[in-house]
Amino acid sequence: MPSLRLTRRAVDEVPYPASGQVFYRDTMLSGFGLRVGANSKVFFAEGQVNRRTRRVTIGRADVFAPEIARKKALVILGEMAEGRDPNAEKRKEKRERVTVEMAFDRFFEARKTLSPHTISNYRRSAQLYLKAWRKKEMKEIDRQMVLKKHQEIGKIHGETTGNNVMRHFRSVYNFTSATQNDFPPNPVQILTQARAWFKERRRQTVVTAVDLPAWWTAVMAEPDYSRDFLLTALFTGMRRSEVMQLRWENVDLSAKTLHLPTTKNGDPLTLPLSEFLADLLAQRREANQGSPWVFPGPGRTGHLVETKKFLLRVSAGSGVSFTLHDLRRTFITIAESLDVPYYALKRLLNHRTNGDVTGGYIVVNAERLREPVELVAKRILELKEPRD
Repeated sequence: MPSLRLTRRAVDEVPYPASGQVFYRDTMLSGFGLRVGANSKVFFAEGQVNRRTRRVTIGRADVFAPEIARKKALVILGEMAEGRDPNAEKRKEKRERVTVEMAFDRFFEARKTLSPHTISNYRRSAQLYLKAWRKKEMKEIDRQMVLKKHQEIGKIHGETTGNNVMRHFRSVYNFTSATQNDFPPNPVQILTQARAWFKERRRQTVVTAVDLPAWWTAVMAEPDYSRDFLLTALFTGMRRSEVMQLRWENVDLSAKTLHLPTTKNGDPLTLPLSEFLADLLAQRREANQGSPWVFPGPGRTGHLVETKKFLLRVSAGSGVSFTLHDLRRTFITIAESLDVPYYALKRLLNHRTNGDVTGGYIVVNAERLREPVELVAKRILELKEPRD
């Protein structure tokens, strides 16, 4: 291995070999050298770590001046003298580098109990709203980046969306931080500290008693699939995804119950069917053409997914603007007006009684809910009649 005082001029004059590599050692600093290939010249540092030779690349000669590279080599050689292997540390750092994309994937792998709906929402946050961050290391995301991205999403996609995306990122960051050493504090904290969360107003809309006759008339003019879907949502108070994913194997027409094995909060739910809804589902069952879904659809899932078009048709036909969640609110509002007990209301909505010791002792099964469900159905059928 030839020796050479590595100066700018000497480095520039070193010829490129026709093939292979040639290593030049610096005469000023032992362990510092230049590796010359057919098209490259690269500075390196070489030393012993635990009696093993280690060579560390410093950088290209057209980027680093020899004086700068020599100083870097001195630092690296000092680390080696202390028994530290810079190459091993680089490999370790690379292994521990967790990008935003990796963090979300690991979060899903660890949280096996997350519902498909929740996973879908988190994925949407990562892949759509945080797309520019996906390849960035989690540690790189700082407070100012969070503030800027939160404001940007809120302005373009809506304030509620901006809040939800940052809640998702906060959860994934907390999970990642718990599995990594020396992780910075969660940068989403800035939204609380700066009081920068957007104010959210809980939607309070329902299909009112005044509007229900017109709404009902428009629904009854719909094709069977959309008519029955909307009536099922209204007469059960079920969430949109729960109605969409309802399977015939979970509908017991003889016992007049339906079972939801997977719900938003993770708890299974069995609900009684009112006489009206049991008759409606029995007619659908007779017309069923072999699909396992109560509301089949043309897409890859096999069940109904698109509801926007028929919601708009009913809104236009009735003059009543509504969402599917408004039907859930309408159901429970009617139930409350009939003095249905508090714990029965919570069970009908499948809301947990967290922190409520008394609620933990009360068992509200499907049969206990049958009378309230029939009362609500009877009231809906009364309200849908036009008033003189």
